[in-house]
Amino acid sequence: MMLLSHSSSATTTTRGLAAAPPPARSRRARLLPPRARVDTTGVSADRPAEALLLQSGLRPESLPRHVAVVMDGNSRWARARGLTPADGHKAGGRNLERIVGLSRAWGIRALTAFVCSRENLSRPKAEVDYMMGLSEWLIGDNIDKLSRQGIRLQVIGDTSKMSGSLRSAAVQADEATRHNSQLHVMLAICYSGRWDMVQACRELAREAQANRLSPDDIDESLVAGKLATSAAGEFSCPDLVIRTSGELRLSNFLLWQSAYSEFFFTDKMWPDFGEAEYLEALRSFQGRDRRFGQSKLL
Repeated sequence: MMLLSHSSSATTTTRGLAAAPPPARSRRARLLPPRARVDTTGVSADRPAEALLLQSGLRPESLPRHVAVVMDGNSRWARARGLTPADGHKAGGRNLERIVGLSRAWGIRALTAFVCSRENLSRPKAEVDYMMGLSEWLIGDNIDKLSRQGIRLQVIGDTSKMSGSLRSAAVQADEATRHNSQLHVMLAICYSGRWDMVQACRELAREAQANRLSPDDIDESLVAGKLATSAAGEFSCPDLVIRTSGELRLSNFLLWQSAYSEFFFTDKMWPDFGEAEYLEALRSFQGRDRRFGQSKLL
C-alpha cells in the first residue's frame, strides 16, 4: 500500500519518513486538472463531469460527500512488473493526484487518503524513508496547483513520528489552502484509528483537568470534535470507504469515523484504480440502503 501501519508514545497531532530526496524533476508528478486527465479506462476524458456521471448511471445529487481510500497494493503492483517498491509508491502517488482531480470534478466534498500508518513505520527503513520523502515532495509540489483549484490540503496524523521537513510541509499546505472549500483533501500520514481516539481522549482529559470541562459533559459530539478529521466539519466522517488490492479489512483506519460508512473492496491494485473503478465504487454506494445503525423493518 501507499499505506505504510504503530509504534507507541507521543501524542503530538496535526488536526496533521526521514525524508528521501525527491524524484528527479523530469519525472515530477502532476495534479491532473479534472477535464485534462489521462484516460486509461475506456471512459472519455472530454465529457463534462456531470454528463459522465449520468451516462454511468449515477445521480450527482446522491454521491457520497466524503470518500476515504485505503491505497493498498503499490508494492505488489511494482513486483508484478519487476519494479522496486519505490516505483510502486511513486505510481501510487501519481494515481492519488488523478483521484483528487476526479473527486473535485464530480463534486465530492472531502477525500481522505491513507498514505502511511503508524504501524508500518516498522517496515524497512529505506522504504519508510522513501515514502516519507515522497509524501513531503508531493505536498510541496502541489500546494500552488491545489490552491488555484480551490482544494484544501491537510495532513492528519501523529506529527511526532514525522520528520521535521514533513511537518513543515504539512503546516505550509494547511496555511496556504485552509480557506479553500471546493474539496477538502486529508492525507493520513503516521496515522491510526486507535491513536486518533486516544489523542482525542487526552485532549478532553486535559480540558477537564484545567476545569474547562466537566467529565459528565463528555459525549460523542465532543469526542468527534477532537478527532483528526474534525476540521472537515460536517464532512468529517466518510460516507464511502474504498480499499484496493483485495484485502477485506480496515487496518486501523478511521475507526470512529467509519462507524456508519459503506465499504467497497476491489482486487485492483491502487496504481490501477482508475476512473472506471471509481465510477463502479460510486455506483455500488448508490445501490446501498443506508440505515445508520437502525434495524431494517421486515
